[in-house]
Amino acid sequence: MTSDRIVIEGLRAQTVIGVYDWERCLRQELVFDLCLATDIRPAAASDDIGLTLDYKTLSDRIIEFTESTDHQLIETLAEQVAALLQTEFRVRWLSLKLSKPGALPRASNVAVYIERGDPAGPHG
Repeated sequence: MTSDRIVIEGLRAQTVIGVYDWERCLRQELVFDLCLATDIRPAAASDDIGLTLDYKTLSDRIIEFTESTDHQLIETLAEQVAALLQTEFRVRWLSLKLSKPGALPRASNVAVYIERGDPAGPHG
């Protein structure tokens, strides 16, 4: 079993998100923090980006998806992004924290944190 992870922190995207009428009229910034299980050994041995998760392509896809959709709940968006990563990038396990800074006037942040998949996976 391998416990290799690729981590992306502070990935920002803007979208329409929220349940209140005033939130539906503007774009708000959301912040993603991700931890993605993968086996980095083949890429490390060959220095070939094609053998690892291309975090630039993956990040661009998350931003494109987030900015082209709108939701009421960050829970819904978190689930959809997790499913997208598992389907399109074959990520076998991930943890995803989706933050909505400024959602509460007396809190610096509100976030949901989810884990999806099996860290060992079929090739773990």
